[in-house]
Amino acid sequence: MLDDIRTNKREVIALAFLVVLVSVYLTTHPSGPTTYVLTIWANQCTVLALVAIAQFFAVLVRGLDLSVGAVMALTNTLASHLLIGSSTSIGLGLLAVLAVGSLCGLANGLAIVYGRIQPIVATLASASVFVGLALLLRPTPGGEIDFDLADALTLDIWGLPTALVILTVIVVVFWIPLRRTGFGLALYAIGSSQQAAFQSGTPVARVRLAAFVLAGLFAGVAGLFVSFITTTGDASIAPNYTLNSIAAVVLGGIALRGGVGSLIGALIGAFILKTISALMFFSGLPPLAQPFVEGLILAVAIAIGSADILRLRNRLEVFDR
Repeated sequence: MLDDIRTNKREVIALAFLVVLVSVYLTTHPSGPTTYVLTIWANQCTVLALVAIAQFFAVLVRGLDLSVGAVMALTNTLASHLLIGSSTSIGLGLLAVLAVGSLCGLANGLAIVYGRIQPIVATLASASVFVGLALLLRPTPGGEIDFDLADALTLDIWGLPTALVILTVIVVVFWIPLRRTGFGLALYAIGSSQQAAFQSGTPVARVRLAAFVLAGLFAGVAGLFVSFITTTGDASIAPNYTLNSIAAVVLGGIALRGGVGSLIGALIGAFILKTISALMFFSGLPPLAQPFVEGLILAVAIAIGSADILRLRNRLEVFDR
């Protein structure tokens, strides 16, 4: 037990902080800890949690994806065209939206891995393309999403927010098995030391490519979930989610230098960030001051994520990995 806590101390500290924040939020909310309040909170947190998962896969292999918000916007606007009509058309629409998200990640991965373009540069450029496509699909917010599907995924199941069930399924069905596979271990190996991973026989190029495809896929899932919450498409959602996804992974204990952290940590970081925002909303803080506080949190989070680099005696050790 103690060994597990020491091994995952970043996530444990973040989780303890989250528990305190949620307790304060529920006790200070004017309506109290009702199912409605929990559901709204869970939905808001889940959107950021999904895009934080996308960012997590990029960061884990020593990258940074500045296009995750743009992929969200593109998939959100696409969903507002496709997720309406018969069950068959909605099902095909869901597959098409997820495929587009994955293809966006594939395009980023190809540019980074085989084009040898720095991740920040490649994803910054692709973000402009993806937002442009989103604006072509929806110059102004609009469209429609099947209300029955939206309600099923954004309300509650016997008092438990459906969003939390979705995240639990992702962790249990996807992340826990993945981390124990050769691919999961390769992700961490590449993040820890790309050269050592290559020398040990790890297919570095293919694994890094797959990591960015997963980033695109989960950014697409995040865009879908935004669609279910708002039941419309909006191309302007990209910037805030991109920056907050970086803050979320750092708050969740994921090191920006790669190879450290877990998907669960990314989820915790996203919940921390959104809960802080919710607390500010009910704290009476002037609306114009809220962006300043959120920006301050982002700056502190990035500083924390960079602290391990500054603690190294030889900084070249980080970049030679």
